[in-house]
Amino acid sequence: MAERLKNKVAIVTGAGSIGPGWGNGKATAVLFAREGAKVFAVDINHAAAEETQAIIDQEGGQCTTHQTDVSKAEAVRAMVEHCMSTYGRIDILHNNVGIVEVGGCVEASEESWDRVNAVNLKSIFLTCKYVLPYMEQQGGGAIVNISSIASIRWLGVPYVSYSATKGAINQMTQSIAVQYAKKNIRVNAILPGFMNTPMVAKSLADAYADGDVEKMIEVRNNLCPMGKMGDAWDVAHAALFLASDEAKYITGTELVVDGGLTCKCV
Repeated sequence: MAERLKNKVAIVTGAGSIGPGWGNGKATAVLFAREGAKVFAVDINHAAAEETQAIIDQEGGQCTTHQTDVSKAEAVRAMVEHCMSTYGRIDILHNNVGIVEVGGCVEASEESWDRVNAVNLKSIFLTCKYVLPYMEQQGGGAIVNISSIASIRWLGVPYVSYSATKGAINQMTQSIAVQYAKKNIRVNAILPGFMNTPMVAKSLADAYADGDVEKMIEVRNNLCPMGKMGDAWDVAHAALFLASDEAKYITGTELVVDGGLTCKCV
C-alpha cells in the first residue's frame, strides 16, 4: 500500500459487481481502500456493495455501503448527506454506474432510450449536483467519470443510447472541469475500451456471439491490438491516478484505456 489516497473520502457508485468476478466499480473501490481512502460504496444492489465491503474489511480497509438508485434525485441527495454524516467530507466522486442496451434508433424503444439516459447520464448530473457544493466548501476535490471509447468510435454493435450517453459524459466532464477549475475541483473521464467484466458478459454476449460468452470473449480479444481485452483493474488503476494528487494539474481530460483499439482504422 502506497497510501496515495490517505485521509481521503471516496464515493464510488456502482461499487458492486453485476455477476461473479471483478467489475470496474468493485475493483476501484477495493483499490481506493488499499491506497488509504475511506470508501463510501454505493450500488442499487445492496448485497453487491456489501460483497465489496467484505473484501475491504478483510484487508483492513474502511468502507461503508449505501443502497441508492442514482437516477433518482432524492435518493442521490440522501446518499450524499449520508456520506457527509458518516465521514464529514467528500474528496473523491467516482461515477461508475452504467448500462448497455443494444439497438439503433429504429430498433431501440423509447423506454430503452430513457432508461439508458437516466442511468448513464442523469446519474452523473445528479451526483455532481449534490457533491460539488461540499467539494467547493472544502476547497477542492476530484471527480472521475467512466465514459467509453464508444463515445468516439463505432465498435461494431448498434447501441445508440449507450454511445450517445457516453459522448455526452465527455462534454459534461469538460464543462464541469472548466467551471470549477479555479475552485480546485478536478473533473476527468476514463474511456475504457473492450473490457472483460461481468457487465460485458451479461449485456453483449447475444450481440457478438448469440449468447455464447466464451465465443464473445474470443471475438473481442481478437479485435484488440494487444490480443486480449483489458480488465477491471486496468480501469481501476487509471481511476486511482486521476483521483490522486499525482494528477493535481490534470482536469477536463479523456483518458483512453483500450490497449490501442482506437488507433485502428478497422
